[in-house]
Amino acid sequence: MQGVVYKSTGSWYTVKTADNDFYECRIKGKFRIQGIKSTNPIAVGDKVKFELELLGDTAVGTISNIEERKNYIIRKSVNLSKQTHIIAANLDQVFLLVTLNNPKTYPVFIDRFLATAEAYDIPIVLLFNKIDTYNDKELLEIKYLAALYRKIGYECIGISAVTKKNLDKVKTLMKGKTSMFAGHSGAGKSTLVNAIEPSLDIKTSEISGLHLQGQHTTTFAEMYDLSFDAKIIDTPGIKGFGMVAMDKAEIGDYFREFFKLKSNCKFNNCLHIDEPSCGIKEALENGEIAWSRYKSYMQIISGEEENYRTDIYGEKK
Repeated sequence: MQGVVYKSTGSWYTVKTADNDFYECRIKGKFRIQGIKSTNPIAVGDKVKFELELLGDTAVGTISNIEERKNYIIRKSVNLSKQTHIIAANLDQVFLLVTLNNPKTYPVFIDRFLATAEAYDIPIVLLFNKIDTYNDKELLEIKYLAALYRKIGYECIGISAVTKKNLDKVKTLMKGKTSMFAGHSGAGKSTLVNAIEPSLDIKTSEISGLHLQGQHTTTFAEMYDLSFDAKIIDTPGIKGFGMVAMDKAEIGDYFREFFKLKSNCKFNNCLHIDEPSCGIKEALENGEIAWSRYKSYMQIISGEEENYRTDIYGEKK
């Protein structure tokens, strides 16, 4: 039998067939010893083959094969830094939720996520959520940040899951596609899914008042079929986005504005650090490239973990 993985709990996988039947499946042990360094060899969105068997009175499946993925979003595992975690596979697009506070989404997190999506050829839309909660000064910061990423070529939409502002635009983009909502815990992913499809009634939780941190309301990634010909994958909140090892010479290609200007560099293998006649550094000095983007690039290329002590203007705090 064949199907698509709709939910992963680590040991069991909920698989949906073309006949709209759901089966709980396990994996064969060989998946764990085939050199796969991921903590989850199978991810939500994977297309799999499985065989059914009776476990008592219940039919359960054993997954025997994973079809080749067209793409996936991957990051370093939080607890096992040498391993990776595939968040979801076979995506048409990702909506990255950005919040100015409660919790704060820093540019370095956005840039790491965007670079990974570029590496795996996944379109991304930035959703600036909770705009109904911001004062005038905060709205100016959001507009600055949105203008920065629009200039690079990313679609940016200001939304509110509470007032439903611009949710119609989001739904239009979702039609006929498999989308993933991603972002920090508390950024409003599950609340947004509920606002788009109220019948789902996904569990949500309030932000912690003590540290203004989001609560992990979604424990496992899960896909949902929506009423308007769309599929959505709701994911657990991400505190940090550890980059999977990339060749240093390729990282600049995953920053769109760098890639457009790389032909202006004197050397083909320019890393845009201290090489002479670097088109990227010249564009940086001329204001064509944002300092926050360059700082994110430098963190990635140097192998640093995320450093959040930088504001949206690239200034150290």
